Amino acid sequence: MDKDSIPDLDLLFELADLFKVFGDSTRLRIMYAIADDEMSVLRIAETLGMEQSTISHQLRVLKNNKLVRSRREGKQIYYALDDDHVKKIIEMGIDHLLE
Repeated sequence: MDKDSIPDLDLLFELADLFKVFGDSTRLRIMYAIADDEMSVLRIAETLGMEQSTISHQLRVLKNNKLVRSRREGKQIYYALDDDHVKKIIEMGIDHLLE
């Protein structure tokens, strides 16, 4: 690898910040819960046995980092992973740990 193939420093700082978001087990649990199906905050909280306020706070962090997206249906908001890349990052991490 030569110097020119190393990504720009600003991009590497953004990547480091992204991995910090993945560094929280609550956020990982939420992402894992919504990996295959969108869910409301209430359903996520029930599934994980956690408070809705905690889930809402962590969803805000995930959404701000473009890891989850939301969809409103009436008064209910549903959350899902933003795209397949997010699911692949989680799966690759688990695969790495299970090797």
